[in-house]
Amino acid sequence: MIRTNENQLVKIAIEGKVSPPSVWPNEVGHDGQVHNVPAVGGITYNVIVGDSAFGWAADHVEPGVSAIVNHEKRSEKPNVAFNFLACVGNDAIVISGEAKGKKGVVIGHHGGVEHVMIDFAEDVLEKLTNDDKFQIRAIGQGQKLLDYPQIRVSSLDPRLLQKMGIKEKKGKLEVPVAGIVPGKLMGSGLGSLNVHTGDYDIMTSDRDVLKKHQIDHLKLGDVIAITDIDASYGWRYLTGAVMIGVVIHGDSHASGHGPGVTSIMTSPAGDIIPVIAKDANIGKYLKLGRYR
Repeated sequence: MIRTNENQLVKIAIEGKVSPPSVWPNEVGHDGQVHNVPAVGGITYNVIVGDSAFGWAADHVEPGVSAIVNHEKRSEKPNVAFNFLACVGNDAIVISGEAKGKKGVVIGHHGGVEHVMIDFAEDVLEKLTNDDKFQIRAIGQGQKLLDYPQIRVSSLDPRLLQKMGIKEKKGKLEVPVAGIVPGKLMGSGLGSLNVHTGDYDIMTSDRDVLKKHQIDHLKLGDVIAITDIDASYGWRYLTGAVMIGVVIHGDSHASGHGPGVTSIMTSPAGDIIPVIAKDANIGKYLKLGRYR
């Protein structure tokens, strides 16, 4: 078991509600074509953890339920705190409506729209409405790896950390990943100063490069590595660095965009060794989505 400061982490209740669906009419894609498709928000019934991040007639589609504090005041402090505190793997509970008391799990957070995505079982999704509210038992921010101070962790539930099959090897960590993405493919999010909220997009306009690196098969919920990217104090290019993240939304037609990644671990000095494991997915670790 990887030693952490879990006994020092604060567990705190945060509450949000379903965010209304948003669309971007007449969006011009990187191919010069105009796209009118579903986008983010709402309750998504047929796109869940374990489904492909590619191929949907949509843009930035978010799996499961998209939650927010106030969709009209996305950048204000209550919503910033909601995004910051919600960590991948946290428990979520429905606190209103017909599905009251049912449990779900946080998948990740999406920058720009400031959503937190939550996975619920299919029978729960069927009972939810756009008026429903959720309580998240938030824990994870401030987490440290006691034997690896050079590796930073963010937005990760400590229980999920221990389920990811990470191995300790000669002062480094071997992390199972479903794919390894070259840093040169990273777009929207680059330069952001806060990796504890929001996400970082894989640019997908060059399909040949995706196939070359065998990342055209990525699924929602996949744990992936991004090389030459450091997320210690904001996303930046750094030769030799390695970032670990979770794929949290689908592909995009827009230039500089693509499947989004929530950061959960980073090493500026390359002390993380990614090891390919095609089934490295939070759904498998936590029995979510298609892995139920």
